[in-house]
Amino acid sequence: MKKKLTAVWMTAYDFTTAQLAEKAGMDMLLVGDSLGMAVYGYPGTVPVTLEQSLYHTEAVRRGAPHTFVIGDMPFGTYHGSVNDAVQNAVQYHKKCGVDCIKLEGGVRVAHIIRAIADSGMLVMGHIGLTPQSTGALGGFKAQGRTAEAAQAIIADAEAVCAAGAFSILVEAVPPEVAKLIAQELPIPIYGIGAGVDCDGQVMIVSDILGIFQAFTPKFVKKYANLGAEMLKVFEAYIADVRSGAFPAEEHTYRMIEGEMQKLAKLRKKTRAAGGKK
Repeated sequence: MKKKLTAVWMTAYDFTTAQLAEKAGMDMLLVGDSLGMAVYGYPGTVPVTLEQSLYHTEAVRRGAPHTFVIGDMPFGTYHGSVNDAVQNAVQYHKKCGVDCIKLEGGVRVAHIIRAIADSGMLVMGHIGLTPQSTGALGGFKAQGRTAEAAQAIIADAEAVCAAGAFSILVEAVPPEVAKLIAQELPIPIYGIGAGVDCDGQVMIVSDILGIFQAFTPKFVKKYANLGAEMLKVFEAYIADVRSGAFPAEEHTYRMIEGEMQKLAKLRKKTRAAGGKK
């Protein structure tokens, strides 16, 4: 029987967040395609491009050079030929120095997972609620709540594992289902909205900080309300500037003593010469 893990990880999209996460002792960082909503304001993850994802992944790797970093393959980067999918996965390693890539889907992408894994790269699967497929799934809602739906998710997990994935992320499924998968498969099973019996938990950084304002999934625990705090800061800054309270004397750089008098003489000389230098 495999030993249960307690890996803790989250998403990150920039250098500073990654740096702080590594300092805190985060086990892994995912540069998720959730950046489409959290950073770019898209209605979902589908519009995210490979170039955008690589750009943010590079920044995260620079901020967390000693942390396990996962590159999330955007919609369209593994939906064509197997060769294209492998080459797109390669880009994450060559340009960003990731430790593994993640892609969504179960049975239908098993052949892609196999090809990438056979190329020598670690692959994390992602099943259950797969944000890139919310249209087909009926929106952002829990999956696997009936026996038939649960069995389909288990079949996806088995296919992903058999294809060579080194781990699987299970999203928004009942804990009973996640527990079965974690117990029956030999690889780590991580959860987001899948209960406590997984081998680790991942959260969206903007959710746990309370920055993302559009909606809050049921499975999110907010550890802060930085959105409200940021609003207060912005309002205070605006008020200070408009009232003249900022910048104050302590925020300014004065000329060196005696230099103002020299400047006055230079200006007087320049005017006398008719503005010629």
